[in-house]
Amino acid sequence: MKRQACLILSALAALPAWAQTSATDEIAKYRQMLADGNPAELWEMRGEELWKKKAGPKQASLETCDMGQGPGVLKGAYASLPRFFKDTGKVMDAEQRLAYCRMTIQGLTQAEALANPFASPGKPSDIEAIMSYVAAESRGMPMTVSTAHPLEKQAYEVGKKLFFYRGGAHDFACATCHGTDGQRIRLQELPNILNKANAQAAYTTWPAYRVSQGEVRTMQHRLMDCFRQQRFPEPVYASDAVTALTMYLAKSAEGGKFDAPALKR
Repeated sequence: MKRQACLILSALAALPAWAQTSATDEIAKYRQMLADGNPAELWEMRGEELWKKKAGPKQASLETCDMGQGPGVLKGAYASLPRFFKDTGKVMDAEQRLAYCRMTIQGLTQAEALANPFASPGKPSDIEAIMSYVAAESRGMPMTVSTAHPLEKQAYEVGKKLFFYRGGAHDFACATCHGTDGQRIRLQELPNILNKANAQAAYTTWPAYRVSQGEVRTMQHRLMDCFRQQRFPEPVYASDAVTALTMYLAKSAEGGKFDAPALKR
């Protein structure tokens, strides 16, 4: 299936600009064809096994992890993140919070809890699998991200500044590609995040199975890849800067129905 998808995308990529609207329509049809058999389901199942498996020096499962809705409650948790956590005194996104739970509940070191966040050939990522499961538990629920706490509001404002901050070899910002209508890179349409409907459609579909990579990728991976393409230094995984940018994007998607893990090119 992955080979078939790559061949289709390669063929569409060769089309001239005048044909790219119809090409986009064909990609949408292809996604719809695969929707009932999204490979992300395999990551979700593995993630659930890892969530419930006793592991680490403390030989404990993650079933008591508080992702913001109470210990062990995952329904709606992802759709309400990032958020302020009283036990850490900081705003955390889903991947930061997962690392915290793996350290405090299972006894992993920080290095162990953050190891291998993104899969590579022959090295599947436990984090991507667990995030697939956690995210799936919010499917169909509305985005409800709070900025009521002063630190949540601060994270939102920092994230907004990062979104518009220009730099790197090309003097790009996130807003360069995602702050104007009608932008695209080759076949890829670029959502204008300043448009609420676009922000909702974009944010609520991550994590996602990427056909071109044969892996489920998380929001952190998506942001890392954006910085790479801008020729920015890549931010540290699970850093407060990434959480702040995620907060801005998540709040911009307020009210949107969460529909991930989704399927992407």
